[in-house]
Amino acid sequence: MTRRFLAMTTTLLFTLLFAVSAGAHCEIPCGIYDDEARTQEIAEHITTIEKGMKMILELQKEKDINYNQLVRWIDNKEYHADAIQHIASQYFLTQRITFDAGQYDKKLAALHQIIVYAMKCKQTVDQQMVEKLREALATFEQLYFEKK
Repeated sequence: MTRRFLAMTTTLLFTLLFAVSAGAHCEIPCGIYDDEARTQEIAEHITTIEKGMKMILELQKEKDINYNQLVRWIDNKEYHADAIQHIASQYFLTQRITFDAGQYDKKLAALHQIIVYAMKCKQTVDQQMVEKLREALATFEQLYFEKK
């Protein structure tokens, strides 16, 4: 009895410790989509990344570098880049862009650029990557929402 209880407790502990919480929009599909909110969310993440890059550069210039704050800004910048990649891939690529969509290849290319430039924003503090990310988002919005 004790061995079984110990095994069950251990299994439960491991399950709770290593369970990954999914923060994605559902894939049921639920039918509740707000594509404009998702692109606005990406734009907010881009602005946060830009601010993070500026703060990292400022903190690096200080005589006595506050490494705690520096690491927090780096981590924050990477978190927001990951969030962009997640929205682009998990929301738009898997749920919203259908195989028969108009300008399918151009939409895929724009989403790929968003994902790649978000990755590059994680790797650097180069503001040009932020601008390229914004341009890729603008291109995608134009294609996706069929704006002229």
